[in-house]
Amino acid sequence: MKGFEGLNDAIAFLKLISNTLGDAIVIVDIDGNIVMLSDEYAKFLKVDSEGVVGESVKDVIENTRMQVVVKSGRKEIAHMQMVNGQNIIATRVPIKINGKIIGAIGKVLFKDPEELNEFNKKVVKMEEELFRYKLVLDLEHIAKYDLDDIITKNPYMIKIKEKIKIIAETSSNVLIQGESGTGKELFAHAIYNNSKRYGKPFVKVNCSAIPYELMESELFGYEEGAFTGARKGGKIGKFEAANGGIIFLDEVGELPLNMQSKLLRVLQEREITKVGSLEEKKIDVRVIAVTNRDLEKMVEQGLFRLDLYYRLNVVNICIPPLRSRRGDIEVLIKHLIKKITKEEDLEVKGIDEDTLSIMNNYNWPGNVRELENTLERAINFLDEDRIIRPEHLPPKILEYTEEDTIYNLKESIKELEKREIEKALLITNGNKLQSAEKLGISRVSLYKKIEEYDL
Repeated sequence: MKGFEGLNDAIAFLKLISNTLGDAIVIVDIDGNIVMLSDEYAKFLKVDSEGVVGESVKDVIENTRMQVVVKSGRKEIAHMQMVNGQNIIATRVPIKINGKIIGAIGKVLFKDPEELNEFNKKVVKMEEELFRYKLVLDLEHIAKYDLDDIITKNPYMIKIKEKIKIIAETSSNVLIQGESGTGKELFAHAIYNNSKRYGKPFVKVNCSAIPYELMESELFGYEEGAFTGARKGGKIGKFEAANGGIIFLDEVGELPLNMQSKLLRVLQEREITKVGSLEEKKIDVRVIAVTNRDLEKMVEQGLFRLDLYYRLNVVNICIPPLRSRRGDIEVLIKHLIKKITKEEDLEVKGIDEDTLSIMNNYNWPGNVRELENTLERAINFLDEDRIIRPEHLPPKILEYTEEDTIYNLKESIKELEKREIEKALLITNGNKLQSAEKLGISRVSLYKKIEEYDL
């Protein structure tokens, strides 16, 4: 380009860079004549890169619009162009110095649609990876509870904590059962934080919170165009996001039967299929399922698949209600007071004996969650002496007596029997003979009970 000192050196340098990177680039002057053609572009056009310098770009590149860009001064981004019988995608930009157009530069982005398709696949894959890592980053603090956060002095609960240290090292699926508010999520977090998969994804899914019609796409993902409103490029599901780590299925008993069958297949085959796709993808995910429902009873009622129940119930952890471990009430009260006062920046000087007595005698149907809510409410209504007194408790706790609650005798005995057998097996590390001796029954009777309660 005459009249611009140093520009020719810059063009020569650009050609060197283009050839090094293998880019297909052309530069034309104000008259539309070729100033530079990279070797890659020349190879594609089957011409000599030096021999075409000075020739009109129209005579060298089929269907080019470089001369149009020079005249209009408007850039053309990612335009389709037919060259040598195939479609290419090119970008053309005018070159200006001091506001004056002196030429234009063009670059071939993709030499054929297949290159574009491959690029799109890479972009989609990158988006999926970004989504996965974003999900992991969003959830990295969710598994925030460890064994030390499980406050107890109950021998059975202590044994469960010891059991977690062992099962955390495996990759077996875990089913955690217990009433609402017993702290089942703490145990799930503790398993993750003590497992070999620590540092890998920990993805929580609340099965009761996902709308029925979105459940499959949320769990397993979907392809672009799979349904109206599907995101461009598709989306990975929670199982794929948890690949290599742990997926925490909260309220698993709320899964509808059709999703239970799909989940069963994922657990059996260790592979997922996105909505709108025929491609199966292998995954490595450990499942921790949590429920406050009686899955065995649901199986009998036809509401939960027996085969899925067995797949989830490889390792079973049963969290007893607070009323069954009353010795933990006081220790939990002291722990929760410290926690609440720290979070709310409030002062509590203590709790009087009458209040402790009332709280120890209460049945706590909402378990630890209800205990925490009760204490938080009380702390917000404290007098100047900052002591928790009976008047700070809700009326239902103050008015409660044991006679207010009538339990089904048969179910209560069954629950107690099951819990004591579990406790004996834990204490004896599964030794049936020793367990039977501690329980005061024969070994044959113990085996029958173990089979009956599916322990």
